[in-house]
Amino acid sequence: MATVGKAHLLCTTHGAMAIDAHPFVRKGLVDVHTHAIDDGLVDLRQAHPHDRWPSIERTGDTEAMLMFGDAPYRRIDHRCWSPDARLSDMDRDGVAVQVLSPIPVTFCYQASAAGAAELASAQNEFFARMVRGHPTRFAALGAVPLQDPDRGVDEMRRCMRTPGFLGVEIGTQIRDSELADPSLDRFFAVAHELEALVLVHPSDQNLSNRLTGLGLGFGAGMPIDTAVAAAALITGGALSRRPAARICLAHGGGALPALIGRLDKGAVIARDATSDVPRRIAGQLWCDSLTYDHHALLSAVAVFGRDHVVFGSDYPFPAMPEPIDDIVADLPTDLRRKVYRTNMEKIYGALPWSRSDALSAAGRHGRAHGGPVALDAG
Repeated sequence: MATVGKAHLLCTTHGAMAIDAHPFVRKGLVDVHTHAIDDGLVDLRQAHPHDRWPSIERTGDTEAMLMFGDAPYRRIDHRCWSPDARLSDMDRDGVAVQVLSPIPVTFCYQASAAGAAELASAQNEFFARMVRGHPTRFAALGAVPLQDPDRGVDEMRRCMRTPGFLGVEIGTQIRDSELADPSLDRFFAVAHELEALVLVHPSDQNLSNRLTGLGLGFGAGMPIDTAVAAAALITGGALSRRPAARICLAHGGGALPALIGRLDKGAVIARDATSDVPRRIAGQLWCDSLTYDHHALLSAVAVFGRDHVVFGSDYPFPAMPEPIDDIVADLPTDLRRKVYRTNMEKIYGALPWSRSDALSAAGRHGRAHGGPVALDAG
């Protein structure tokens, strides 16, 4: 790779040279949990008027309102859509790579599958543009219209053929179906086939009125919702049917680490001799580091394993830790390196990637079944 001042020349998929004007960060965090949205997001309200859809209304040069249906949902700013704004923060915070993913309100599982497929495709095209522009600094988890599992599989396949996509992000429920439902077995089987990471993220659209009415949606509702989804996967036999799927729970696995002992005891009380101990099954899952509490993070490590925890920040929203690596920075050195980047490098190779096609299907399978991966402990 040639260097021009502080810019770097990168080979594109068409053989041309693209300039990445930001320093090539050889060390630093790999942030697996960040959100982005196109300020020119497709507006589906006229084409599919019977459903509620997200849309963007710009309110200034760097500000916008994210709408859901006709109601304001959240104020956002240019960090959601501007690569330059994100890269400036990444350089400041020592983040080598951000993995972009949808904002959960855009899952739209209650809407028509055709409209949701159009929305997912538009979001994934936006992520692909971001990654093409800065292939050493961004990767992506795509959106999928999972209310129609076949459409979901098709969009996931399309994502994973696109350079820079590591997998997809999904919710904790698909309409009224749990992630453990057999109707999703094929989706997770294909995710394994494609070596796709599946990030499970709660949405405030699914939280109970009791918790939101008490103002506990963020503090208790989301972690409980994640724990319920994960517990159903563990105790309902779904993970036994999908043993190789790489499923990552947002927010440190939610409340699952606190519940795992009780799930174990429940299995004993039920005398379910056909099932493994829930604690052992939970070790198949992954989680991010976003717990806000040192003891909670160590509990997550104990449940999911040292090799199954990755760094997450929830950038660019107020839920971000301050500083961004708060809690994680206090981990023992070897564990901290694993969480920061090397757990991801064991899957995808040395980070950040030095060429835009480094995550092609051939590249992924070559690393998975080939020789040792070069790691930069950072």
